[in-house]
Amino acid sequence: MNCEEMENWEWNQSSLPYDIVLNIISLIQVEDVCSLGSCSKFWFELCASDCLWISLYRERWPSLDFSKQSSMLIMNQKSDSRSNSIKGWKRFYIERHNEMAAKVTSVIQATHQCSASQSLEVGDYQKAIADLHKMELGFKDVVTFLFSSKQNALLNLVGLHYLVFWLGLPVDNVLEALWNSDISERQVCVKWWKLGRWTYGYRLRDESYSRKVSLADLALAKDGDVLGVLQRGALHEVLRVQISIPDPTCIPWTCKRVYTRA
Repeated sequence: MNCEEMENWEWNQSSLPYDIVLNIISLIQVEDVCSLGSCSKFWFELCASDCLWISLYRERWPSLDFSKQSSMLIMNQKSDSRSNSIKGWKRFYIERHNEMAAKVTSVIQATHQCSASQSLEVGDYQKAIADLHKMELGFKDVVTFLFSSKQNALLNLVGLHYLVFWLGLPVDNVLEALWNSDISERQVCVKWWKLGRWTYGYRLRDESYSRKVSLADLALAKDGDVLGVLQRGALHEVLRVQISIPDPTCIPWTCKRVYTRA
């Protein structure tokens, strides 16, 4: 239904109850809510209601303390007399969205700087994930900013790892988000180097491993070795871990020894 059709669907007492209409609107994307609000004065007022935006706010950031916003809302209602300004919980939502966008942008830019050659060292990779945790990113924040098809697969992977290991979200939810964002089949190449084993007083050659896996397979934990390496990083016998956009030399399930004997 477009805006013209919406304008022709005027509200009357025989239509759906007000609360049901608000529940239906709360199920659509926030961008669509804003678009719907531009259709007519009626839809503008309906789509700007506090009961709608507090629901959207709580859904996106369920772990936040809402007492501060509630106090600020009362103060703003008393002091803000600008009739054309965005007020109430819609204003809080937009301010919070812009704040999270600015924070995530700093992580995106830092990751791009560390991966100028389309590869990322595991230390920089894990730092990006830790920074997201400090920002208290929610599920929808990750989907909005990091699961975008405009971002490269390395940033998609950072968001995926954060959802699975830090937020502990159900696999089905993560897979649905990957699918809806059209990035589930994107692939990354993970390489790691392990210290050679000692035998009969000699250390064998160090070993190099590489895996090319899709984001969907990682979410399903189909390759436990890769997930373990990404989670632990360069520890103990693992000398180095590198994540990159796949190239023709990175093939699935390979292992080769690359260094000379110590």
